[in-house]
Amino acid sequence: MAEGLRERKKRQTRQHLSDVATGLFLERGFDAVTIAEIARVADVSVNTVYNYFPTKEDLFLDRSSGIVDRLSRYVRGRDKGESAADAVLRELRIQVEGVSPTVGLIEGYERFMRVIEGADSLKARLWHVQQEALQHLEATLQEECPAGPRDRTASLVAGQLSWVHATLMAYIGGEMVAGRRAGEVSRDALVLLDDIEDLLGERVLNYARRAAE
Repeated sequence: MAEGLRERKKRQTRQHLSDVATGLFLERGFDAVTIAEIARVADVSVNTVYNYFPTKEDLFLDRSSGIVDRLSRYVRGRDKGESAADAVLRELRIQVEGVSPTVGLIEGYERFMRVIEGADSLKARLWHVQQEALQHLEATLQEECPAGPRDRTASLVAGQLSWVHATLMAYIGGEMVAGRRAGEVSRDALVLLDDIEDLLGERVLNYARRAAE
């Protein structure tokens, strides 16, 4: 269905507010910028900002919904013969090898990370996003591999796969903040993923393997 005029205007307004806010945050830091200032620079009312973004943290982390569902999407889309871990590792390798902004491999990412490091509220929000993603992944694994109420395997595997993602993102973020180029970090991140896979046990690596036929 084609996007209507009203929907397009709302999307454009949301993107404009996000761009204005992000520019101000990168320039002066998260805590130094107010919603009123964002509204003034964007030439809208304060209420308009809140209509699109309930909190200031939402303005900076406006794409967090994609993070919450990321690993679950990888698992649900796994190929025949692939396990949940296979799918997650494959997709992460694709993103890393492609030097994708999705995993932070983009010039300027270090500025984004420094804003987060300078704001406790953003770090707290990211922790909540990670917890939500973990719960989402656990629910997905339970749907893919139904088990008894006392079977904690889905929870344990979800924790391991979330650790894989978090470790990769932390490494990339740290290397980008250190001033390295995205292409260089990409090559080393691929080695890191190989090392991570070697540390995962067979039970995790084989969990939720989709039938080959």
